[in-house]
Amino acid sequence: MIGNAKRLAAASITLAATLALAPAATSAAATAPATATPAPATVPAPARALDRIAHPLLTAEPGPGTADLRPLGVMVGDAEVVGLGEATHGSHEFFALKDRVFRYLVEQQGFTTFALEMSWSAGLRIDDYLQHGNGSARQVVHEAMAGSPWDREEFVTLVQWMRDHNRQDPEHPVHFLGDDIGAPSIDAPVFDAVTDYVRRTRPESLPRVNELLTGLRPLDDAFGYLNRPLAQRQQNAAGAQQLLELMESQGRPGDADFEFALQNARNIAQTYTFLSVDVGDPASLTAMERYRDQVMAETTLWWQHRTGGRILLSAADDHVGYAATDPATYPKTQGSFLHDALGAGYLAIGTTFDRGSFLSKDQALGGDWKTFSLPPAAPDTNEYTLDQVRYRDYYADLRTAPAAARDWLAVARPTYDVGTQFPVVPTPELAVGRAYDVLVHLHAVHPASEL
Repeated sequence: MIGNAKRLAAASITLAATLALAPAATSAAATAPATATPAPATVPAPARALDRIAHPLLTAEPGPGTADLRPLGVMVGDAEVVGLGEATHGSHEFFALKDRVFRYLVEQQGFTTFALEMSWSAGLRIDDYLQHGNGSARQVVHEAMAGSPWDREEFVTLVQWMRDHNRQDPEHPVHFLGDDIGAPSIDAPVFDAVTDYVRRTRPESLPRVNELLTGLRPLDDAFGYLNRPLAQRQQNAAGAQQLLELMESQGRPGDADFEFALQNARNIAQTYTFLSVDVGDPASLTAMERYRDQVMAETTLWWQHRTGGRILLSAADDHVGYAATDPATYPKTQGSFLHDALGAGYLAIGTTFDRGSFLSKDQALGGDWKTFSLPPAAPDTNEYTLDQVRYRDYYADLRTAPAAARDWLAVARPTYDVGTQFPVVPTPELAVGRAYDVLVHLHAVHPASEL
């Protein structure tokens, strides 16, 4: 049990790790028209019911043709935050689809931010490139996302498009947000944002701020930091919380400079709180996984309130949905926290696939990204029935599902869900209709393109 807890704790930090300018390699299957999937002798009643609400997805690839996304725009409606998940952390189609959907939402519905489950400091690095153009998209993506599932060509393509958009339309810029804790590192600009603000506005408080930052700055290796004694990590977490409380007393609410400095102090405190997890205690692990999803939701909400813009939130399916495939480890998701805060202002879009390949690792810490494959889904899975809907690739608004489909969607059954480690044990299970508002189903996926 303790070994499993350590493995899951390490996986959590890998997921939060800081996360390249050529088009991603594209297979013929990835761009094939949304032709009907050959039907078995008897199509299950839930699949026939889903036929009535399914809309064909002609391609996952970003490009000029977007007519097939118009019904999705209607489903999005007035949502302020749209969560778009991924059933693997290493498939080309999921990454390309997020690029395509984000471009559509920017151009047609005024979205302004792409948020990702990566560290706050890495997001600041990418957003600085989007606003000022220092360096290249490939360089910035690789520096900010190195070692993560998103250090991929598909994200270079996305970031380059975002920079090109800002260059061509500087009056309506788009932004990149990292909404996660500061792992595997907290970059120097995060600490500097705090000390620089205090130096400018409350210099008499600077010695105390620097005192509280002793032992906290720098944080270069969260993996190694977890090897420190628990009592030391808890003491540092308490010091980081004192720093946050001091900062809260220093500024002027509503002042943009203060709010930004305060958010950086908040990220420092949140990170050290997360890193005070007792990796030998499964209950502590579960509490910190819940805390991490809460942090990601709060950071997203802070950004939305600060900018007033609409956000496409990118994360694993287990984060964007209202329920996770492993509720014992992930008792409350980012999507659930966002729904509590925004109600109908949050929309959860989940993803599934019937078969295919992806990048993952066969160990929790270290190791190389490798290609793994899954066969066509078995009859007892969600994907087996979902793949018998008449379109090869499609999306559907589950909120409008007919009764025959709604009852089927409410039952938990085995499902494909792959993070940063494979194989996945135990087999994930999910009631799709309870987890998502909208579902995107792809017949087949292929590995993302490594730099």
